[in-house]
Amino acid sequence: MQTAVLDTNILIHYFKNSRIAHAVQDFLKTNEFTTIISVITKAELLAISKRNNWGERKINVLNDLLSSFVCIDIEYNNSVLLDAYASIDAFSQGKITAPNGQMLNTSPRNMGKNDLWIAATAHALDAVLITTDNDFDHLHNIFFKVKKF
Repeated sequence: MQTAVLDTNILIHYFKNSRIAHAVQDFLKTNEFTTIISVITKAELLAISKRNNWGERKINVLNDLLSSFVCIDIEYNNSVLLDAYASIDAFSQGKITAPNGQMLNTSPRNMGKNDLWIAATAHALDAVLITTDNDFDHLHNIFFKVKKF
């Protein structure tokens, strides 16, 4: 069974019960993926709820949603995850080659630190990253597969 890491924007679609959320759920079910999220995604969503002063009902819905996923934490001794973070950051800046020996074939990418952690999680788990944005395009088929909706 394959593993999929869901980007934060996918969880936002789940929260809104959008058309994209249904398409992602169908894709995951059809392809028999195990889905996980990074603790970074959980933190980003909790921050959104605080910034927007959500009420108790919305926060309860969010917490129910978050509790339905396995959440991968950042551990100080997880050398695979920490090395993935460092390697993806350096590769994205054009400073090192990817594990397959490939150099970045575009101008350097300044990835947000939260996206770096989510990418590192996908790489460390040999997972597919599910997203709606272009932030991970330069990593597709180099560090992991990216599936965009």
